[in-house]
Amino acid sequence: MKRFLLLLTLLLLGTSAFGQDVSKQTERKRKIEEEINFIDNQLKSITSKQKATTEQLTLIRRRVTNRQTLISDLDKKIALINDEMTAKQREINRLQKELDTLETYYEKLIYNTYKNRDTRVWFLYILSSENIGQGYRRFAFLKSLASEVSLQADKMREKQDELHQEREKLAAIKAEAQSTRAEREEEYKKLVAEQKQSQEDMKRLAKSEKQYRADLAAKRKEVDRLNKEIQKMLKSTVAEQKKDQTKVDTALSGEFAKNKGKLPWPLKQGVITERFGVHNHPVYKNLKLPDNPGITFSTAKGADVFSVFDGEVRKIIVMPGYNQCVLVQHGEYFTLYCKLSKVSVKSGQKIKTGEKLGTLEVDGNASSLHFQVWKGTDKQDPEKWLRR
Repeated sequence: MKRFLLLLTLLLLGTSAFGQDVSKQTERKRKIEEEINFIDNQLKSITSKQKATTEQLTLIRRRVTNRQTLISDLDKKIALINDEMTAKQREINRLQKELDTLETYYEKLIYNTYKNRDTRVWFLYILSSENIGQGYRRFAFLKSLASEVSLQADKMREKQDELHQEREKLAAIKAEAQSTRAEREEEYKKLVAEQKQSQEDMKRLAKSEKQYRADLAAKRKEVDRLNKEIQKMLKSTVAEQKKDQTKVDTALSGEFAKNKGKLPWPLKQGVITERFGVHNHPVYKNLKLPDNPGITFSTAKGADVFSVFDGEVRKIIVMPGYNQCVLVQHGEYFTLYCKLSKVSVKSGQKIKTGEKLGTLEVDGNASSLHFQVWKGTDKQDPEKWLRR
């Protein structure tokens, strides 16, 4: 009995874990599909249709990565469903075995009852008893025989119903498995097409290396100017606070630090197209991209930008290539938001998490946000601070 209860508990736990895993994968799948749809819209919004750009290639590669993740998750789901089918088939086999045993026992009961079906034989069987005790026992036996036949019939009906339900469940799981496999096949076809598009864009980009190098030189100058201006602002702010003996809000610093990896995105929706630090060009492998002190998002046309944490607006500056930038202080930490066309805040203003800072400039039918995080004068990788 204990062994049966342990087996039942493990089965229930396994079913529960299966349900939880599928639920998590369904939510993850929804988010990935949302990002893929967003990337598709961004690619349609890019106005340069005549030549491939690095941003296009980055978006396409991001979409490929998402598609690969979807396929990987579908493979895991198929494996889980296969495990569930195996467990369900094992349960059906067990029930069938129990039903076969009940049917065998029931056949014997019916046969014995049939042999003694004549009530006169029953009476003679009882009356031929040697004493009253034996007669009562024979009467009790015949009575229990009839009850046992009825009881076994009920048990068989219950077991048949249970077996029918389990077979229906198995059929539903098989249908889900078939649907999931078909979905995986469809995703794989899309992946192949997207990988082909990525390769074609790489070939087109490879032909325009000379022009890209010229554009990159201009980009490096813009990045250098922004870096120098940010360093200057941060040093100035820290120096002013020391000179005026202004106390840094350590409580706010602590709260900001506690939220590492949990900060909300500065946009409602977007895709990271340029990452923190130094990276090689995706096509020209011997070419290093400018050292990126932050990250860049591709987002919807004229999207709103929001503060990632409570703080105070320190400065608003205008930089070539970055339009308007808003610097927000969070104790000893700073966040910077660039490429805004309109700013909704002013210097010295206290702001809350999620408060609108402004609206991004429009580039064709899309927009991009450059975002940085600093601890004092030390630049940080923003991706490590933002919620995934």
